[in-house]
Amino acid sequence: MSDETPQAGDLLVRIGAIVFLIGAVATLATVAPLFIGADPLPSVFYWVCMLMGAGFLIAGAGVVRSVAAQRRQARSSTA
Repeated sequence: MSDETPQAGDLLVRIGAIVFLIGAVATLATVAPLFIGADPLPSVFYWVCMLMGAGFLIAGAGVVRSVAAQRRQARSSTA
């Protein structure tokens, strides 16, 4: 545990990372049968692979939110 206070976009970045990892595991599970010669997985797994992109966007939104909060804080401290 760190002693830092949570920033504005920290939760979004963490959620985005979790969603991205779920999508990455689904992608590995979807591609693995192609290499081992097994039957392909159901199409639901292909849709779960889309979570990689969604997680990336969520984490990016968290970074943008954090940057905006830091800019607001810097402007208020100089004014």
